[in-house]
Amino acid sequence: MLRLYDFELSGNCYKIRLMLGFLGLGYETRHVDFHPGHEHRSDWFLEVNPLGQLPAIDDGGTIIRDANAILTYVASRYDPTGAWGFGDAPVRNARIAEWLGFATDLTGSIGAARLHDAFGFDLDAEGARRAGNKLLRVLDEHLWFHEQAGQDWLVPGDHPTIADIACFPYTALSEDADLPR
Repeated sequence: MLRLYDFELSGNCYKIRLMLGFLGLGYETRHVDFHPGHEHRSDWFLEVNPLGQLPAIDDGGTIIRDANAILTYVASRYDPTGAWGFGDAPVRNARIAEWLGFATDLTGSIGAARLHDAFGFDLDAEGARRAGNKLLRVLDEHLWFHEQAGQDWLVPGDHPTIADIACFPYTALSEDADLPR
């Protein structure tokens, strides 16, 4: 059974819980006290993920870290339809990869401002907010034009992909970073 190393308030961990739920996969949760306990820096967790970052999964001894890598792995391994992840269409695959990179930028901006505001992390929150606002404008424009073309998802098609899952949490949590939604 899959084991998810999880912190409930993490947008990146939420991505994984959401994906596992969409696929109907059972999993066990190993709570990691990110804040205030800083358990992600403990010796036992650094054996799971030497970078000390959440989330991570253990699938029968195969440990995958990084939210986007986990989404890719789970979709590749457990989605029998192939609708969620990469397939044999090079342009579609490239678009998914682009949005996974964009999701990383959302984490580094909106997620960072949220870490500052909610948990008191010492970082450039105003710079993170400026970057987050710029990203939200790009996302909003992309979705508006796609909607005009009859598309509902980040990557054209009739089904969401891991790109949609990857971008969702920090967009939804933007108000927690003092950004408009």
